[in-house]
Amino acid sequence: MSDKKHQLADTAISILDLVPVLSGKTPADSFKNSLELAQHAEKWGYNRYWLAEHHNMPGIASSATSILIGYIAGGTKTIRVGSGGIMLPNHAPLVVAEQFGTLETLYPGRIDLGLGRAPGTDHVTAMALRRDLQGAGEDFPANVEELRSYLAPASAGQRVRAVPGEGLNIPIWLLGSSTFSAQLAGMLGLPFAFASHFAPTLLHTALKVYRDSFQPSETLKEPYAMAGINVVAAETDDEASHLATSLYMSFLNVIRGTARQMQPPVDSMDDKWDMSEMYAVQQMLLYSFVGSPATVQSELQQFLDSTGVDEVMVTSHIYDHAARLRSYEILSELKQSVVSQA
Repeated sequence: MSDKKHQLADTAISILDLVPVLSGKTPADSFKNSLELAQHAEKWGYNRYWLAEHHNMPGIASSATSILIGYIAGGTKTIRVGSGGIMLPNHAPLVVAEQFGTLETLYPGRIDLGLGRAPGTDHVTAMALRRDLQGAGEDFPANVEELRSYLAPASAGQRVRAVPGEGLNIPIWLLGSSTFSAQLAGMLGLPFAFASHFAPTLLHTALKVYRDSFQPSETLKEPYAMAGINVVAAETDDEASHLATSLYMSFLNVIRGTARQMQPPVDSMDDKWDMSEMYAVQQMLLYSFVGSPATVQSELQQFLDSTGVDEVMVTSHIYDHAARLRSYEILSELKQSVVSQA
């Protein structure tokens, strides 16, 4: 439990878009849907819109993450756009600094740089990306510091510079699903985001480690924590439960190691999984809020009470694009209705 309490009315809500590729559709369709969602999210008052780096996944089209960030930022006006995250071990820190320096120069004051230490893919693909897995993950702190040095004002005699990039005030977040990045974010005085939308086990432990290890910095005077959640909201509990079967099938494929595009919802999951698979999916999706507006509001407030997070980042694995938009609209309406009642 956290001593810090946030009501839905005063909690920032953001979107994590995995850019799902729907069964029977193409990545081009996914990009169009993502831009439309971002434009609606801006109108509905969402705080930021992040895209996550994944590779070699037929159901996810966000592999060229920085390019998509530019596409989304170029099609919106005010919402913050960023990475949730860039998997830093896959990239030279200088390249990331140059890419995000370019983005920040094009869209000043709107770009976030979230960094992760996982590969965002399988072992073989990680090798294809990096050519060498030596030190993969273990040198994350050093790579973070190198990247930060490129984005800081240039120092006298500095031989390698990020142009554009140096001296730009790009917020850096550390992302994680364990305590490693939580402690590092605390020590560096950076904001921290936990991937509880698919790896819920260590959420409370990581938040405690982050807050306990936090050292105030020029970036941040006190801890700022965000948690990922899944939300499938609809007019009724039954409708939401039906839509959520696409989410369950996506994670069932993760557990089985089968790569598929996102599948349309089904009437029942009974013939799709066995009991052990159902349990495994439910464990991964512990922080999933599925239901009517009243159900989602109640469960989300309980989550805020138990975690004390400053912000939630919502992902919604919903096959039908209109239903996906409506789910995010319902969530924005819940926040607004709570604000108006306050």
